[in-house]
Amino acid sequence: MGLFNNSIKSKGSLFARNGLIITCLLLFAAATIFPIYFMIISSFGDPVEAGAMSYSIIPSKISFESYKFFFNFSAHSWDWLKNSFIVAACITVSNVFFATLAGYAFAKMKFRGKGILFAILLGSMMIPTQVTQVPLYILIVNIFELQNTYTALIMPSIVTVYNIFLVKQFMSSIPVEIIEAAKIEGCSQPKIFWYIIMPLSKTVMAVLAILTFMAAWNDFFWPFLVTNTMDMQTIQVGLKNFRFANTTYFAPMMAGATISAVPMFILFFSLQKYFLEGVAVGAVKG
Repeated sequence: MGLFNNSIKSKGSLFARNGLIITCLLLFAAATIFPIYFMIISSFGDPVEAGAMSYSIIPSKISFESYKFFFNFSAHSWDWLKNSFIVAACITVSNVFFATLAGYAFAKMKFRGKGILFAILLGSMMIPTQVTQVPLYILIVNIFELQNTYTALIMPSIVTVYNIFLVKQFMSSIPVEIIEAAKIEGCSQPKIFWYIIMPLSKTVMAVLAILTFMAAWNDFFWPFLVTNTMDMQTIQVGLKNFRFANTTYFAPMMAGATISAVPMFILFFSLQKYFLEGVAVGAVKG
């Protein structure tokens, strides 16, 4: 079944339909890109004009002073970027590793209570994240006393149920005959996972890496809760230091936001091929 009605024979009707679709797509693309464009344009503003916001979409001048101001504003500006990179990288690696193992177990292995355990995991996805923040904070800060450490920033996100579910659904489509043939040849479970399952799962692992890195890099609330010194803040938390009671260093804040967006752009475009393949596979499977 085609995506559009191909029975239209009139050139005028086809032109009107395609024009309407293209117009809607262009408007949607412009609405999506505009916040990024405004952030970048605003970062070239004058850092001295503290609190002054220019709403012009065309810059009157181009200046890199706000970027210099961002790095000179605090001695920990580089630490914010370093902390974000360490936290996001660790969370991404751990999620890809553990979610792939768990997804393989739920998809291809047989063990007692698998259905009940998976149902419990799915049920936990229904609980809003905000509900678990308070008990998690008490556990990490008051009981384990891990406040202001990388462990506190990384441990709660070491693996997520959604990622396990995503991998499990993907691996369910891998034919069982491949695994059975490997077992007949004497291949152990670790070798099956390493030499057969992982190469076939590159697409979903890339999607997992992109989504997890973006979520960890952009997270604000949890790092804000468990850090109380500037040297342990991530870049998203560090940007709030440019705002004061009576004014805001708007242009340097936008410069920091632009710098913080660069790693995500690099990651996305470097893994774009796998990401689009993963989206296409998910769409076909429904």
